[in-house]
Amino acid sequence: MRTELRAIELKRQKISEKFDELKKKKEGALIGYVMAGDPSVEATFGIVKALAEGGADIIELGFPFSDPVADGPTIQVAGQRALAAGMDIERYFELVRSLDVEVPLVCMTYYNPVFRYGVEKFVENAAEAGISGLIIPDIPVEEAADLKTSCNTYGLDLIFLVAPTTTDARIRKILQKGSGFIYLVSRLGVTGARDDVAGSTKELLARVKTDIPKAVGFGISTGKQAAEVRKAGADGVIVGSAFVRIVEEGKDVNERLEALARELKSGILEAN
Repeated sequence: MRTELRAIELKRQKISEKFDELKKKKEGALIGYVMAGDPSVEATFGIVKALAEGGADIIELGFPFSDPVADGPTIQVAGQRALAAGMDIERYFELVRSLDVEVPLVCMTYYNPVFRYGVEKFVENAAEAGISGLIIPDIPVEEAADLKTSCNTYGLDLIFLVAPTTTDARIRKILQKGSGFIYLVSRLGVTGARDDVAGSTKELLARVKTDIPKAVGFGISTGKQAAEVRKAGADGVIVGSAFVRIVEEGKDVNERLEALARELKSGILEAN
């Protein structure tokens, strides 16, 4: 591990700068997730552009892994399609370098490919490609020291997840090492009941006491749900499977992605 600090000047806006910009406008962030290379590298260019044009403020660009334990079935299958289409780490970084969007990009993947590639090498190349932050859901905060050091060295945010089952003691550890935003996994009511959505989200938001922006994800797919999450006090709303499902269906993909992003962003804005 190199000892000298050499933060790389990002090609895109930092996550903190994006949240500061939105805060001044009293806006919540729309954070959209898609899988890189699904259904192809070429298609991903249009997919990411559609999300940005639809109003996504930050885009999570998944890197596929063969054993995605934290993903639901929709995103698991998307990862399988991306791997089958030839996505690998070098192609991923080249894709990121070539994306013509200005919004912050976050890499979401698993620790195995990062470790096998080399932690510092992965973080350095991610930063040079234009990634602003990392989400590695299967690395415990207690074991993230090397990854955190590399992120500090190259100027990337390390984003941790907090679930309703996370203890208060562990939340405190996460808040000490996390940056960019805290990813809150809330059990949003699948029946769509507004009170259930707002109540469960408020409870988790209240437990996480920090100045770091808090973004809520898990099961959000409509503007109405996005509005409820924003009203509950979230700084950002994370949407993944709803976008990935459109890609999977393969019909009018970019147009539908942009339309859904606009609906979700409108819901967030209406909640102000």
